[in-house]
Amino acid sequence: MARTYEPMGDRVLVKPTERDDVSPGGIFLPDTAKEKPQEGEVVAVGPGRVTEDGNRVPMDLKKGEIVLYAKYGGTEIKEDGTDYLMLSERDILARVNG
Repeated sequence: MARTYEPMGDRVLVKPTERDDVSPGGIFLPDTAKEKPQEGEVVAVGPGRVTEDGNRVPMDLKKGEIVLYAKYGGTEIKEDGTDYLMLSERDILARVNG
């Protein structure tokens, strides 16, 4: 039975995009030689952070958006053979459009 994750505060759950096994030059790349992905799809979004005066700042992201995130940010989660990354909203660098 698969578990579901509901991010807390300003956290975002992202599914990194898969990287190709072959370089543009046609060379096979083993897992150890692949670069860490920096792009992924938002799977779940927390409700937003709470300020010192108790007001909630809503998240600027929505489920399904493609984002670019900091290379070494977040916590890796593996569930049923699928990799996910739990990031803080400040680790999200940009939305990818088009």
